[in-house]
Amino acid sequence: MRIRRISAAVIATAALAGLGLTGAATATAATHNATATATAPTESLTPGECVDGGGKVVGMTCVGGTGDGQMVD
Repeated sequence: MRIRRISAAVIATAALAGLGLTGAATATAATHNATATATAPTESLTPGECVDGGGKVVGMTCVGGTGDGQMVD
């Protein structure tokens, strides 16, 4: 009887630990994906958008500010 209780406690502990690790891995993956998509440049900027974001237009590129490195149309 004692062995059954001990083994049940071990199995329950292992199951709870596994669920905790799975949830942490899912939350970490969701955070990394959200960060990657939030910082990816999507389109080119207008010269006004570059300047309004705190940058300056050099050639066909926005330098500095929020649009740093993006193409300017």
